Amino acid sequence: MNSLIKLELTRALRNRKFLFFSVIYPSVLFLLIAGSADATEKVDGTGLTLPTYMMVSMASFGALTAVLMGNSERIAKERESGWVRQLRLTTLPGRGYVLAKTASAAVVSLPSIVVVFAVAAVVKDVRLDAWQWLALTGAIWAGSLVFAALGVALGYLVSGDAVRPITMITYFGLSILGGLWMPTTSFPSWLQDLAKWVPTHAYAALGQAIEQSQAPHAKDIAVLAVYFALFAGGAAWLYRKDTPPVPKGPGGTPRA
Repeated sequence: MNSLIKLELTRALRNRKFLFFSVIYPSVLFLLIAGSADATEKVDGTGLTLPTYMMVSMASFGALTAVLMGNSERIAKERESGWVRQLRLTTLPGRGYVLAKTASAAVVSLPSIVVVFAVAAVVKDVRLDAWQWLALTGAIWAGSLVFAALGVALGYLVSGDAVRPITMITYFGLSILGGLWMPTTSFPSWLQDLAKWVPTHAYAALGQAIEQSQAPHAKDIAVLAVYFALFAGGAAWLYRKDTPPVPKGPGGTPRA
C-alpha cells in the first residue's frame, strides 16, 4: 500500500493543471471575494471578519478540490484502462486500495491549505495565535479525508464519460450549500437548516470554531464521521463490486 501511495503522489505532483486548480485557484478566489473587504466588518452570526471567515472557507474549498476532483476522474480512467484489474492480481485488499487513494489525495491537499493561509496573512493581515494556525491546518487537512473517500466512491460509481459532469455537480453543490463561497447566514431559513447537515458546512465549521478560540462542536465532528464511514464504506463496496474475483489457475495462483 505504501508503494501505491508514493505512485499516486508522484502522478498528482506531475499534473500541473491539477496543481493549479487545487493550490492556486482557491487563493485567487479568496482575493476576489475578500480582497476589497473591510477588515473590521463582521459576518453575521459568526463574530468573524470576512477575510478571516473566507480564509477558512477557501482553505477548505482548496482541500475539497484536491481530494475530490483528483480522485474521481483518475479512478474512472484507471478502471477503463484496466489498471484496477492489474491491482486485483496483487495481494492489495479493497480497503487498502481505498485507504491508499484517500491518503495520497489528502497529502496533496496540504499545499492548498497552507497557500491560502499565507495569502490571507500577507495580503489581508489575518492574525491568529500559533496554536490556532496549527489547529486550523490539522483540522482542515484531517477533514479532507471525508471528501477523498467520496472521490473514490464517485470514481467507481460512474463511467469515465460521466464522471466529470457528476463530480462537478457534486463539487459545486457541496461548495455552495456548505457555505464555502458565501456565508450560509445569507441563505433563506429553510436552506440554512438544510445546510447544517451538509458535510462541507460541518467541515468549514471546524475551522471557524478554532478561529473563535473554541473547541469544534461535537455535532460537526459527528456529521463528518458519519459521512466518512458512508463514503469509505461505499467506496470499498463499489471497488469489490466493480472488480470481480480474478480467475485462479493451477495451484490457486491468479490467472492474468
